[in-house]
Amino acid sequence: MIYLHKILPLFVMPIATLVVLLFLCIYFNKKKVAYLVLIVFYTISTPFFSDYFIKLVEGDFIPSQIESINQVDAIVVLSGMLRIEEFGDTYKVEWLDADRFFGGISLYKARKSNKIIFTGGKAPFNRTKLSEGAILKEYAISYGVNAEDILVTKDVLNTFEESRAVSEVLDQNKNIILVTSAFHMKRAKTLFEQRGFNVTAYKVDYKSPQKIKFNLINVLPSAHSLSKTELGLRELLGRFYYSLF
Repeated sequence: MIYLHKILPLFVMPIATLVVLLFLCIYFNKKKVAYLVLIVFYTISTPFFSDYFIKLVEGDFIPSQIESINQVDAIVVLSGMLRIEEFGDTYKVEWLDADRFFGGISLYKARKSNKIIFTGGKAPFNRTKLSEGAILKEYAISYGVNAEDILVTKDVLNTFEESRAVSEVLDQNKNIILVTSAFHMKRAKTLFEQRGFNVTAYKVDYKSPQKIKFNLINVLPSAHSLSKTELGLRELLGRFYYSLF
């Protein structure tokens, strides 16, 4: 099921869709449709479109104020910020985005909980011996978190498995602060609430600016903007996928 969830979006992402549609237009000699496809592709590749689109997915840009958050039973930090490359018995870590990690550390140091949970994330198509959570635990200790205050879940492959794994190390009906990227929060919060947790959302890693300005640069297409559009599409597909179950 995990592979179905990861593979299916590839066939509806803009680039794959563009290639298929252009081949069909060429085959059936539909020049007007081809022009329309190119216009749509151009539009969704502009910063102006991608910023508005990802902002729709993320919700309002309202950074959480730590001082206004109540104490909870645990701080839960979701995986998805590291790339782990293993070379025999050694490994190299590259940070894709550190906001989730440092968000969790900041909450811990603000004494919002004396327990911090890292999920044992692993990439479905690039399994490693070490999980992301195991590595983050070592980083957290180096940043002053007490080792006995850190829990790492079993290995997980997606957000659904993260919610289940956390429920296995933390009783239901517990109050948690959930730390994840803004675009990912709505789906993650829903899954954890379905497990019986009382969730306080702590959004980090906003992809959209607080204010979107219209200028010449914002209407020029870029690979980064297309990537941001695809990120939003993947998240919406993920929400739809989990709504079916």
